[in-house]
Amino acid sequence: MKKKFGIFTLLMIISLLIAGCNSKSSVSSSDEKKVVIKIANNFGTDHPHNVALREKFKTIAEKESDGSLEIKIYESNQLGAELAAFDGVRNGTIEMAIAGTTVSGNPEKIKVGDWPFLFEDLEHAKKAYTGEVGKEIAAELQEKTGVKVLGWAANGFRSFSSNKSIESMKDFETFRLRMPDLPEYISIGKALNAEVISLPFSEIFTALEQHVADGQDNPVSTVVANGFYEVQDHILLSNHVFSPSMYVMNADLYENKLTDKQRSAIDKAAQESTEYQWKLYGESLEKDIKTLKEHGVKVTEPSKDFRQDMVDAMGPFFTERKAKYPWAKDILKKIEELK
Repeated sequence: MKKKFGIFTLLMIISLLIAGCNSKSSVSSSDEKKVVIKIANNFGTDHPHNVALREKFKTIAEKESDGSLEIKIYESNQLGAELAAFDGVRNGTIEMAIAGTTVSGNPEKIKVGDWPFLFEDLEHAKKAYTGEVGKEIAAELQEKTGVKVLGWAANGFRSFSSNKSIESMKDFETFRLRMPDLPEYISIGKALNAEVISLPFSEIFTALEQHVADGQDNPVSTVVANGFYEVQDHILLSNHVFSPSMYVMNADLYENKLTDKQRSAIDKAAQESTEYQWKLYGESLEKDIKTLKEHGVKVTEPSKDFRQDMVDAMGPFFTERKAKYPWAKDILKKIEELK
């Protein structure tokens, strides 16, 4: 009797051990620790960036992680302006952000995003940033800042808005041009012989309204979103700088604190979201130009000769950068070869 009882007890213990092993091997991702990903950006609700984040990134990341990732989008500078958001990603207080070229840590190659007349069109810019050029810039950024680039997107080609027509280089003379307070942009404005005025973004509308500045440069989407058409009569589609955007994440979080499944979900979400955003940007550009025309703004493109004059005026700009940065010639060659 005791022998039978002993055998029965042994069988029960073995059964429990097997059940325990099976339960461990079938742990679902719903049992994983939930990770909240806050995404900071400075764009409005209807901007292509936030549309892509809502419709693609959030949906895909949460689905592919089986709910172990929760994506929270903080638009319109809710978590701070662009540089503050980037620094938040660096120090780990913010998990993710959409960043431009205004970053800390002094990476050099990111400055390429502020260099003039590099790209023929949107497809050319996309090839560069989603290809080897983007990888090269991203590698240096992570090395110097601890921030990982998950993908590249489009902020857009910059244009000149103005209170008078700009049809030749001569029209830039005595023209009071508001430019971002960054060395690259100030150099561009001076190369055009404009009178460069550096003001915070928040002061642009008032400066244009009060004729402190005659014009400014920004992507067309920014002109529309901020109502600059109310105080500007002309838009020159100069496309003088293509401003990229990056999906960035704290590298330590990505590499050491997410599960393989969560990383895979983030990668897939970033890839599909950025691809979608490039498409949305192209579509929104046409709509924004139509909006400007409906508000009485005269939209023009520079003549072939005028554009070439602007390109030629940037000669000293590039001579200086090639002398300053040993890598400049190589990266410019890579961009040129993608045309």
